[in-house]
Amino acid sequence: MRARLRDEVVVDVPAARLWDVVTDWARQGEWIPFTRVRTVSGDARGVGGRIEAWTGVGPVGFPDPMVITVWDAPRRCEVLHTGRVLRGEGGFEVDPVDATRSMFVWWESLELPLGPAGMLGWRLASPVWQIGVDRALDRLRTLAEAHPKSASDY
Repeated sequence: MRARLRDEVVVDVPAARLWDVVTDWARQGEWIPFTRVRTVSGDARGVGGRIEAWTGVGPVGFPDPMVITVWDAPRRCEVLHTGRVLRGEGGFEVDPVDATRSMFVWWESLELPLGPAGMLGWRLASPVWQIGVDRALDRLRTLAEAHPKSASDY
């Protein structure tokens, strides 16, 4: 059984700027609640690169190791979650709406442990998960719009 999540937000910055923000792994904790991300090995800006998120508060949480499986800069990134807690696929897309606005789409398709009990747990937890994702996308918009130019704009 799988848990599926998809959400999107329009951000008032060009696509190149938004791509720079969402692929700055070390800064993802600024917009994804209770998460820190680091590069583990390889080129974290290409297929085969490995990153790891830590989701939790202080020492209470879990690692979320990922391998980049698709890298189509500056448009699409997909990852494979390979951890003990989170397993499955995820990714995001950045699509230009026009010259000054972009659409960010984030999706996850995660394997649920424990069969029917896992599905019941997901049904109970998914509203909280959705609130966290909505909050993350609001914070992403704020972060990206605070400094709307990418390095390539200078």
